[in-house]
Amino acid sequence: MSQQTDIRQRFLFPNSDIRGEIVRLDTSLAPILNARAYPMALEGLLGEAMAAVTLLSGSLKFKGRLGLQAQGQGALKMLLAECTDDSKIRGLMQLKEGEPVPNSAALSELLSQGVMAITIKPEQGRDYQGLVPMESDSFAACLEDYFRQSEQLPTRLWLASGNGQAAGLLLQALPQQVADKEANDATWQNAVALTETLSMEELLGLPVETVLHRLFHETPPELPPAQAVEFGCTCSRDRVAQALASLGTEELQAIIDEQGEARVQCDFCGDTQLFDKVDLGSLISTLKN
Repeated sequence: MSQQTDIRQRFLFPNSDIRGEIVRLDTSLAPILNARAYPMALEGLLGEAMAAVTLLSGSLKFKGRLGLQAQGQGALKMLLAECTDDSKIRGLMQLKEGEPVPNSAALSELLSQGVMAITIKPEQGRDYQGLVPMESDSFAACLEDYFRQSEQLPTRLWLASGNGQAAGLLLQALPQQVADKEANDATWQNAVALTETLSMEELLGLPVETVLHRLFHETPPELPPAQAVEFGCTCSRDRVAQALASLGTEELQAIIDEQGEARVQCDFCGDTQLFDKVDLGSLISTLKN
């Protein structure tokens, strides 16, 4: 396995239908946390969400992206985390204007009456979305609720975030194929019990290889090739041009008359695209032809 810090490693317990994923985020997380000035408590929450969505994306069997979105009535208006099938991540949060952010990182306080959506967007085919009320006080517990209610797959998550880093570990019992129920149950209970001994400091601070060895050295899991994780934004000048064109000729002409130009900043990465009078006039000409 690679010693790199930004990594997603799948692992499979031999002769069982129990799988796992472990993730470490460092460099890939920096552009997400630095794009906006988030309060400290929310930085940790966003880091956990990014680790979680990277873990969940390990189940994608096609080209596309998996998104995790939480919305509520509290100071945290919306949180969005996304990961593609090739482990490119991006994310952001929106705060309710004028409402103070509590020091507590409890979701019930930050979101209030929150709802979480998990959306799978394949490049080809229809989107899939599952919704679950956020009735627990941590992302890990809310996601476990989701899998229990929507996917009906026994799933446990451990998430940690701090000092510009994030990490996560997932265990999941897949539909029975390899082993019988008794053997799978024993492997599951043992894996969960061992992982419960892992402190959040160890999950966040130790290399992936060290964590897996400490937990499962007696029954080493199989390790397919690891995947590098990196920040990846889908914004581009062409996409901005399409968005501006969708406003129509009258609105574009109004922008020229009133502002002379359009500056569009990406919410995810902070990059700004400038469209001056000539650019906007070209869009208008294209729409008229």
